[in-house]
Amino acid sequence: MEIIVDPKAKGLIFDLDGTLSDSLPVHVYNWNTLGEKYGFKFDDNILHRMTGRPTIEFARVIIKENNLSVSAEELVKSKQELFWGSVGLVNPIKEVVAIVKKYYGILPMSVGTGASRRSAELQLATLKIDHCFVAVVSANDVSRHKPDPDTFLRCAELMGVEPSACQVFEDGVLGIAAAKNAGMMITDVREYIDYGSWVLSK
Repeated sequence: MEIIVDPKAKGLIFDLDGTLSDSLPVHVYNWNTLGEKYGFKFDDNILHRMTGRPTIEFARVIIKENNLSVSAEELVKSKQELFWGSVGLVNPIKEVVAIVKKYYGILPMSVGTGASRRSAELQLATLKIDHCFVAVVSANDVSRHKPDPDTFLRCAELMGVEPSACQVFEDGVLGIAAAKNAGMMITDVREYIDYGSWVLSK
């Protein structure tokens, strides 16, 4: 089943992790590696609950649920360094990347993500689609994250497109809520994609 761009759409906004980038197995692998170092067992259900939120919030939940003595900032630094070093393992989600390639030069496009700017830029470069977007709005660029609409509203502003004329492609519950809160058209890409395994073997 093909993902359809709404004929009313004048601008396209894409989430990154789990939408353009099949990065979740890499994130799970990295969190499990950190678990071995800091003494916790990573529960990947947190990814379902919090996809779209900044890494610092994942870290705070993990620390609280596992009674860790490490600071959230240290855990985030370790996690980001692991991910940046393994970003070459990230694969494209072909069904969504195909839309980017089809509409490049036809409609303005942007990325609205809860990832850090460096993580977003590295992933887009790895996927070889970094040149396709007018803007990338990361966790570093807004103070209120998904499900608040700020990320996607900033994307619309940078593209010069009214929010109601933007179509958002998302896989996360919080991101879908953010798109609705922004008054945008929304496509839940999970209905079209087989993500395969969540976990990379060690």
